[in-house]
Amino acid sequence: MKERVIDCRDKEPRDINSALKTYAREYDRIVLENPGAKHYIAAGLTEEVEVIIKGSVGYYVGTMIHGPRILVKGNAGWYPGDNVTKGEIVIEGHAGDGVGQGMYGGTIVVRGDAGSRVGQIMKNGTVIVGGDVEIMTGMYMMGGTIIVLGDAGTYTGESMLRGEIYVLGEVEDLGKNAEAVDPNGEDIERVWELVRAYDFDVTRDDLKALTKIVPRSKRPFYGSEEMEEG
Repeated sequence: MKERVIDCRDKEPRDINSALKTYAREYDRIVLENPGAKHYIAAGLTEEVEVIIKGSVGYYVGTMIHGPRILVKGNAGWYPGDNVTKGEIVIEGHAGDGVGQGMYGGTIVVRGDAGSRVGQIMKNGTVIVGGDVEIMTGMYMMGGTIIVLGDAGTYTGESMLRGEIYVLGEVEDLGKNAEAVDPNGEDIERVWELVRAYDFDVTRDDLKALTKIVPRSKRPFYGSEEMEEG
């Protein structure tokens, strides 16, 4: 495996990302040292390359990526994985608000806690949070899967339209158009396969305590459930 190291200490985000895009065409793995919590790291990267970031990052890490696998060995600020279409982001620490905002595909994993509005307006893909999340998880969610292995705050599933949210801990309350249902065996098996792939410290039996949250209606903003779906 060909590896390249970039020292980010004295570089601006634009220069870091320019180097990433250049080296991604030649190297299999790129290691970013001294990221200094800078914003927009790996924005728009489209090569199927492994990027290891040795430290914390700021806002919008991995925004609009299509293909790379990004490992953050620290914390992340707001909106990690914004509008991802393909790829993987794993954050070993905690993350701020808006994890996976608007994502179309791929997987985002936060091993610690995450802030508010996890997966808001996401269309597809998977978000896994190993700890707790704050308010409005899955707000305006249009598809995909969110798994929370800790507790969820208020307004969980606020105005969600499609998709599903699984919470292993406590759910403080549900938002508009969200309802809790019992997961079936197929649901539990699917969640188990996802969390096992990332070595979370849970068992299949633990997942029997999951709460599954789904939309109450697919057309909550229209006057009648009988209207034809478009």
